[in-house]
Amino acid sequence: MPGCFKKTLFALASLISFVSFILIVVAMGIPKWMTGKILCKTGAELVNATDPELVKFIGEIYYGLFRGGKIRQCGLGGRRSKFTIFPHMVKKLNTGLHVMIIMFLCVAIFFSLVSFGFCILNAIKVPYRAINGPAGACLWNFLAGGFVVLGVTSFMAAVKLHHLTERIANFRENVFRFVILEERFEDCFWICVASATAHAVNLLLIAISGIHFPKIKTKTEEVNVTAEDIMY
Repeated sequence: MPGCFKKTLFALASLISFVSFILIVVAMGIPKWMTGKILCKTGAELVNATDPELVKFIGEIYYGLFRGGKIRQCGLGGRRSKFTIFPHMVKKLNTGLHVMIIMFLCVAIFFSLVSFGFCILNAIKVPYRAINGPAGACLWNFLAGGFVVLGVTSFMAAVKLHHLTERIANFRENVFRFVILEERFEDCFWICVASATAHAVNLLLIAISGIHFPKIKTKTEEVNVTAEDIMY
């Protein structure tokens, strides 16, 4: 049986792995990975809008991995619309990269659950095989955190290098052209970053669990018994 200190560390690591699993699932389902401000360039050029008038042509956009929405401002008031990435819009995006982001996060979900199971196992007993012990728990946490990092960096590449926001903003816009004024990573993106950080914390906890702390020995005082003590 593992010691109390080791049990506590692995119990905490299992809780962190489960929380990481929940965070990734929630992040994938909520369409708040990116928000931004979009300018209706065509409408502004038609009326030669100056700086004070440009407010009437600045709308908003938000999206996640599967759906999103935007507010179009082309001089006649805001028009709200919602959209889904699959099955139509993904054809206009970098399909391979977008699918890879989702696959990376799905694999991270799987390894988070495996990590949770291995940490529970190590909290209950000492496995006979090394791969089932702390080494295995480290491996699964490393893989889970690594795939989250791959998903996050791939999303950043899609936004910054492949102009994901601009492509989404101009989807099925035949008359008006939109340009991006501002982009901002939102809660779901940072939730995934927190998930990767959680697995890094788990690696630290597992490393600490393998440290053998020296036992503190109390020095017993030697009792000198004399003949007079025996008499009394």
